[in-house]
Amino acid sequence: MTDKYTALVSRGWGRDVAKRLGLPQPVELRRYSSGDPLLPGPALLIGSGPSAGMLEAALSSWGVEVRREGAPNVAAPRAADDGARSPKIGAIVLVLDGIERPEDLSAPLLAAGHALRSLAPSGRVITLSRRASTQDEPALGAARQGVEGALRSLARELRAGATGNGILLAEDVRADAPSVLGSLRFLLSGRSAFVDGQFLTVGTSAGELPADPERPLDGKVAVVTGAARNIGAAIAKTLARDGAKVVAVDVPAAGESLVQVANEVHGTALQLDITRPDAGEQILQHSLSRHGRLDIVVHNAGITRDKLLANMDAAKWDSVIEVNIAAQLRINDSLLASEGFGDGAHIVSVSSTSGIAGNRGQTNYAASKAGVIGMVRSTAARLAARGGTANAVAPGFIETEMTARIPFAMREVARRLNSLQQGGRPQDVAEAIAFLASDGAAGISGNVLRVCGQNWMGQ
Repeated sequence: MTDKYTALVSRGWGRDVAKRLGLPQPVELRRYSSGDPLLPGPALLIGSGPSAGMLEAALSSWGVEVRREGAPNVAAPRAADDGARSPKIGAIVLVLDGIERPEDLSAPLLAAGHALRSLAPSGRVITLSRRASTQDEPALGAARQGVEGALRSLARELRAGATGNGILLAEDVRADAPSVLGSLRFLLSGRSAFVDGQFLTVGTSAGELPADPERPLDGKVAVVTGAARNIGAAIAKTLARDGAKVVAVDVPAAGESLVQVANEVHGTALQLDITRPDAGEQILQHSLSRHGRLDIVVHNAGITRDKLLANMDAAKWDSVIEVNIAAQLRINDSLLASEGFGDGAHIVSVSSTSGIAGNRGQTNYAASKAGVIGMVRSTAARLAARGGTANAVAPGFIETEMTARIPFAMREVARRLNSLQQGGRPQDVAEAIAFLASDGAAGISGNVLRVCGQNWMGQ
């Protein structure tokens, strides 16, 4: 569904009127398009030490001009006869993995603050820091946790479609580990347009960056449930775009739409009710017989049966739990018990911000989506032995057929209740899933990545 308000106030007289009246001014976000540069301008790198050097080398290898803190006037006029001005900076990258006390945050964060006026529309602010631990000395733990509070607050201050996100490193992970660089590239790119105020935790040095960043899933076979429409169809198309052979799964009633999606992505369709006890075996058998392997499973299928708990009956409660979480658990058990779900496999489940913060009239749905989060955290440990990962993506307000049916006033409010002041697109959810399903994210497991524009609900 089109957000006509955002289109109206993004340019021309509509933008001027919104500014004069003090109305929300969302902008059209920079989203991924093949062949586009990684950033709309140079990257300002703030920090020193080995990690800063590693990130500078990576950024340069990606064709990004890197400016270091202390370079004169990042947006000052060039020394050129035509008086052309330097381009706005496309990103500010703060290397904070060496901080030891809260006082150490002052200089780099204030330097970033001074550079914010030079940040391009849909620019990026990214922090690189260490994950806080109960084993840290108190000052060290305070400093590391302080990065998270500062970044999330800064993300709420950004304008013009800019976003702020962070990468957290486990103690023994270097800044040049594949999943660190993979996370950096994802967060810098248009693929992360609706990811804001979030952190990705890199727990190991596992993984491998793709030879072709445009096709990070080449040679992989991926199953997507609920693939016939909306977010599921976007996931199937995005995984196929990135090189995967896709098995599109949905209920028989959605067969016509499912076949259309499968044909569009040059994959195969499997009409299957995922609540069947043998759904996992059927998915595995189809993937192995048609494609010879199975590398990625995306649990997207889900339903809502909203009702206040006082008016909830067993049928509404049980059906949501069965589709949204119980079926996933059974399918995962089947896959993990089989040698056909190979080493390095990735499971990505679709949760929801309702499962994090709750939502009126959705006790059954929130319970199921919170259950998804608990499931992937526990499954991550089971997959670690075979080099696999399990993660979740938690969408906020996404423009779909379902949200289009929300009454107009409620829909407009829901769209604006995030830092980017607009709803996301199915593509935004799909981009996050495609990243987590790649070998460039093999060091990331048990994470829950919110794709919500930094929704005001929850953390």
